[in-house]
Amino acid sequence: MSTDQDEQLSSYENQVSYYRDYILKHEDYELVDIYADEGISATNTKKREAFNRLIQDCRAGKVDRILVKSISRFARNTLDCIKYVRELKELGIGVTFEKENIDSLDSKGEVLLTILSSLAQDESRSISENATWGIRKKFERGEVRVNTTKFMGYDKDENGKLVINPEQAEVVKHIYHQFLKGYSPESIAKELNTNGIKGWSGKANWYPSSILKMLQNEKYKGDALLQKTYTVDFLTKKRTENDGQVNQYYVTNNHEAIIDTEMWDTVQEELARRKDFREKHKLKTYIMQSDDNPFTTKVFCAECGSAFGRKNWTTSRGKRKVWQCNNRYKVKGQIGCQNNHIDEEMLEKAFMKAVELLQEHRADVVVKWQKLEKGTNLLHKHYAKQMYQLLDLEKFDGTIMNKVLDHISISEVGQIIVIFLEGTEVEL
Repeated sequence: MSTDQDEQLSSYENQVSYYRDYILKHEDYELVDIYADEGISATNTKKREAFNRLIQDCRAGKVDRILVKSISRFARNTLDCIKYVRELKELGIGVTFEKENIDSLDSKGEVLLTILSSLAQDESRSISENATWGIRKKFERGEVRVNTTKFMGYDKDENGKLVINPEQAEVVKHIYHQFLKGYSPESIAKELNTNGIKGWSGKANWYPSSILKMLQNEKYKGDALLQKTYTVDFLTKKRTENDGQVNQYYVTNNHEAIIDTEMWDTVQEELARRKDFREKHKLKTYIMQSDDNPFTTKVFCAECGSAFGRKNWTTSRGKRKVWQCNNRYKVKGQIGCQNNHIDEEMLEKAFMKAVELLQEHRADVVVKWQKLEKGTNLLHKHYAKQMYQLLDLEKFDGTIMNKVLDHISISEVGQIIVIFLEGTEVEL
């Protein structure tokens, strides 16, 4: 039997007791086991552990007769019902459906089963559609339903309203701040795991994908987008992303925000910028903030557009870190792109030369940054604020560079262009 809703759970003990007594009253019956899936819908069998255990026991020869309350308790999926009844029949095992008074071994049993199980499936469909209709009506009214057990940063009060979990909220804020400092979801996840920072599960078990979802979640700014996913098939319960197949509803100021609107919107623009950057430069990943390798995905060939990669060379002068176009030796034994390599030390000097030029024109660049801060472009506003730290920078710092540098372009003739994230370009 399957007890698929809360009210049926309350009668679970009664159902078990009934069948134990029923079998005891029949001397020719011997109870093998009670197979019951508590709180699980009978629309499909994949997640019904007890049902699947019953079938395995039947195949193992432990069972020769199954007693079930009704067809809907056996399966509300017509195909599943007929499939298993036929398999059991071939094994010589009969199924007695008490409510419908059907014995599957009877010659007329399968015809009746087909008809009645179809009706059971239709009833299940109707129940599912009614439940879905009710949920969507709540969405239309702007009623937000959130499972906070898997939602970092919030709990629910006694009225079911979202309230901030102070400890978790600090982690959420840290993730947003780190991202805008230039760190990637991969780097942030690694940092949290290394420091043993607990997530919603109570464990330090962070993944880049979960960081990305948090950065994209509008609920952190106090809003709620309803019906992001929808159920494709009431039988399989499979859910998929809602790309316009059903209506979505957006609720503003639904609950207290952890992240202010400007920061959240800036993060969305930065996510889009990094995506465009990857596509433009044909990168699989966008890596920022690698302290031991700060120029990764930051140096590009002006001739072919490919990224430069770092190589460790050993020469008579010792070990050298050099960068060269990834297309130069793309085909083994053949020289592709003609652009030359460049020492990492020269890249550091090039960046610092660009910084020195900004410092020489301090008054002009400060005016520019102040205008950007007052403008409407959130990314330019954010990166303009980061640029001020360059005015006092005296030696190369990869961490600071990653906060302000878009990329460095290198041509075959040795021209270097340093391009900053707020839009400034410096030709060297």
